Amino acid sequence: MPDNRKLQEEIAKLKKERDAVILVHNYQLPEVQDIADFLGDSLGLSREAAKTKAKVIVFCGVHFMAETANILAPEKTVLLPDPASGCPMADMISAKELRALKAKHPGHIVVAYVNSSAEVKAETDYCCTSGNALQVVEKLKNEKIIFVPDKYLGSWIAGRLNKEMVLWHGYCPTHAKILPAHIEKAKKEHPGAVVMAHPECRNDVWPLADEVCSTEGFLRYVKTSRVKEFIVATEPGMLYRLAKENPGKKFYPASAEASCPNMKKNTLEKVLWSLQDMANIVRVPEEIRLKAKKAIERMVMLV
Repeated sequence: MPDNRKLQEEIAKLKKERDAVILVHNYQLPEVQDIADFLGDSLGLSREAAKTKAKVIVFCGVHFMAETANILAPEKTVLLPDPASGCPMADMISAKELRALKAKHPGHIVVAYVNSSAEVKAETDYCCTSGNALQVVEKLKNEKIIFVPDKYLGSWIAGRLNKEMVLWHGYCPTHAKILPAHIEKAKKEHPGAVVMAHPECRNDVWPLADEVCSTEGFLRYVKTSRVKEFIVATEPGMLYRLAKENPGKKFYPASAEASCPNMKKNTLEKVLWSLQDMANIVRVPEEIRLKAKKAIERMVMLV
């Protein structure tokens, strides 16, 4: 077994030498969350990347997140501790497929979930997060919209706004593992608990939830709630932060099986190795970076 404390000390020392900052997503391993300079969702972390004065960014997340950090902070060196930590949903649509979809639906505005590759963002009019997707699409008035790649998030937005949208058939395999039966079982085991679900969950899960929102939405909801117990329908890594920031409250995973194998690839050893060797640099080609940045900037202007 690795000595986590020793690894954390070595990382802290090397981080100073490299003038590095460590960004950690909410779904990462607990011991990796503990070394974070900034902990949060993908876009929030990328914004921190753009603001930081550090020369090196270690992004403990998945590949599209490190790309987004490079899109917003091209002058910094972005490291991804495990280069194999990808996102199956982001991989479900390519730039070529999106171009074909746009050709099939001329006159449509393209909104891409931030959980997409830089190449896809470059073919997009607006980006969105799970937290602001509703606001972004609502502010586009009655425009015809193509939404990629998450069919569940897109469907949730369409239902809330009563809007016709062309949806791609992508989805998060991890969130799709959470079934209505899991929610019903958890509610029987914890009858006083409030159910919170991420909009990446299947559309038959949402009606069983008391609140459907993003990971940052979970944090805000729990902080202001008088309820003491929560069933959380998202990747279980989120429960560590929820419990840490809300002592006295209890959190139960809707399904312990809904663990993202890619999010768990970034270990303390890999963080240390990437800093030692300055390895696994993520860099987006400039032409693609500038186009993708426009889609992100348009989102920021809307919300």
